[in-house]
Amino acid sequence: MKSRSNRRPKNAAQTAPSRSRLGNGFALLSRARQQAVLSVAKPAPLAASVTAFLSPAVVLQLLLFVAPMLIIAGYSVLSRGAYGGVESPWTIENYQRLLDPLYGVILLRSVWLAAVSTLLCLVLGFPLALFIARSGRRKNFYLQLVIMPFWTSFLIRTYAWLFLLRDTGLLNTVLQATGMISEPLPLLYNDGAVVLGLVYGYLPFMVLPLYATLERLDPSLLEAAADLGATPWVALWRIVLPLCRPGILAGAILVFIPCLGAYLTPDLMGGGKTIMIGNLVQNQFTTARDWPFGSAISLALMALVMLLLMGAARRKGLEGEGEPLL
Repeated sequence: MKSRSNRRPKNAAQTAPSRSRLGNGFALLSRARQQAVLSVAKPAPLAASVTAFLSPAVVLQLLLFVAPMLIIAGYSVLSRGAYGGVESPWTIENYQRLLDPLYGVILLRSVWLAAVSTLLCLVLGFPLALFIARSGRRKNFYLQLVIMPFWTSFLIRTYAWLFLLRDTGLLNTVLQATGMISEPLPLLYNDGAVVLGLVYGYLPFMVLPLYATLERLDPSLLEAAADLGATPWVALWRIVLPLCRPGILAGAILVFIPCLGAYLTPDLMGGGKTIMIGNLVQNQFTTARDWPFGSAISLALMALVMLLLMGAARRKGLEGEGEPLL
């Protein structure tokens, strides 16, 4: 009897903590349910605020990008009016005209000049970006010098090159005054002048991405290469250039695309002798007043650029690089 009476209080003492633990478990479960309900209820006003914040940007994209693209696409399948403009019937003749060898030559010339300009920008911009990245305290000053040409209109800077390179310009005048030449050199209105104008205009677009990549380069890698016996040129070729590939690709894209569609520089510095695809589009919308054909050329050029970008992005993905393309 005593043993039974002694066991009962012990069992009661053991069941009390278990009940308290069970109650605590129910309390935690109820709190978790409340937090889940609150977490489900909170995103609604958050989503509404995000939508309200992004809606102006979406509206601007629709008005300034999507709507003009739809208009250009509609124009490209219409016919040229008798006095310009567009009219029915619907036709794909404008795209068939792109198969003319004449326009193929213009496209190839545009791609060639854009590629040469991009390569020259890379050759000139890489040493400059490397110099700025290693300038220490003065790097901000040198960056301002790179950006400074943007403070002046691109048209004014192009006209400045006209005054420098024309037959009676500064360069020919100095060369004739020193007796180095007897007649003015043909420095304007050729492919070389167009490439010069493109390189001058878009060189900063190559320097800035390269600088951003070179600035993050760990100097200890070059020190380790030097300790292992690598010469500066070997370290540049085997270490610096591979690590700068994202900056090189970004700079090439930023330079090649505007050079491919340029029309102001070829028009002014080419003098009508160097016709690029941008000049062809501008001529169709102004002089020829053939808006459907100009629209078809514009869409074809945009499709070509998109294919090039997709190819670059796919190659970057196959190489396993995790950083974004731009």
